Amino acid sequence: MFEMKEEYYLGVDAMDAEHIKLFEIAEKAFVLLNDQFIIDKFDYIVKIMEELRDYTVVHFSDEEAYMESIQYKKIFSHKIEHQEFIEKINQIDWDEVEKDQEKAILAILEFLNNWLVNHILYTDKLYV
Repeated sequence: MFEMKEEYYLGVDAMDAEHIKLFEIAEKAFVLLNDQFIIDKFDYIVKIMEELRDYTVVHFSDEEAYMESIQYKKIFSHKIEHQEFIEKINQIDWDEVEKDQEKAILAILEFLNNWLVNHILYTDKLYV
């Protein structure tokens, strides 16, 4: 379900490779959602979200360094979007996740789908 589609490619190989990795992390959450053999998914959700947070920190740093290298004029607003993404992940209510794991995974997937697609198509495309 989560994959890097042709329209998401920026033509900047390093950024495209990192975006592919972000979609792969989202796909892990989708697979987890549909895995009927794992009843208690809490630890898996935590692991996926930690991987997502850690990887996005690296990706955002790389992307911002690239934007600086090309003297991108809208870098400040771009950095704000990045910070908001990290804050959203850091604000996860783990007690709520524990109470309804399926609902939590669905919310995570909806957030990731909306954010990744919109950010790449409408924000990242501006710097290339």
